[in-house]
Amino acid sequence: MPSCDIIHGEGHLKDVDLNTNTSLVYALLAGILPSLIWLIFWLREDANPEPRLLVILLFVGGMVGVAAAIVAERYTGDIISNGQLRFTVWAAIEEGIKFLVVAVIALNTDFNDEPIDAMMYCIVAALGFSALENALFIMQPLSTGAIAQSIIEGNMRFVGATLVHIVSSACVGFGLGMAFYRGYLAKAVGLVIGLGAAISLHAAFNLSIINTSSLDTLKVFGWVWAAVVVLIVLFEEIKSVRPKTLVP
Repeated sequence: MPSCDIIHGEGHLKDVDLNTNTSLVYALLAGILPSLIWLIFWLREDANPEPRLLVILLFVGGMVGVAAAIVAERYTGDIISNGQLRFTVWAAIEEGIKFLVVAVIALNTDFNDEPIDAMMYCIVAALGFSALENALFIMQPLSTGAIAQSIIEGNMRFVGATLVHIVSSACVGFGLGMAFYRGYLAKAVGLVIGLGAAISLHAAFNLSIINTSSLDTLKVFGWVWAAVVVLIVLFEEIKSVRPKTLVP
């Protein structure tokens, strides 16, 4: 049965050896390039592209967030013995960190001027987070010469972990975007609902790939791709959000 680390790795950031430097460049390339591919794909959904500097800051901010997640997950991993609770807490930590990156860097800028922007910001930060996270996990087999394993792990994370980060974070952005033209209370409710959905989705994926068979793994990937289809639909929905005064 495939291991949780190979398929996804969520909740195992605390086990990453930060002192490993063998094949660092290759691992970074293997982790970052797939995220850049996804970044180009999703940025095409925005008819009014965001400034490149803002996109870069969000991507790098997401990468920096991995360090905070490692510390938090190591701490909580030592004090939470229940496996399901631990994976859920780790999902909450990562979703919370990614949102904080977006809140600090982008939400209060003049560039956040349409409902779709929050979704785009959350996705970019998620891709930055996923890029470094993937690189760290790929670096482990590379450092021991397990080239084949690193290739398999890279491909699996490109399909699994990265997509989960994208869809989960997009839920947060969608919640904010739907309340874009409303007051602070509505935005707070949208944020809570979005974060709740993101954590639930993220935790469900974490738990679903523990000790799964190959067939079950394919099923998990199936519902991840289904979630991506839903995300595309949500993009179309968020594009239709207008101020109430403009509604005929």
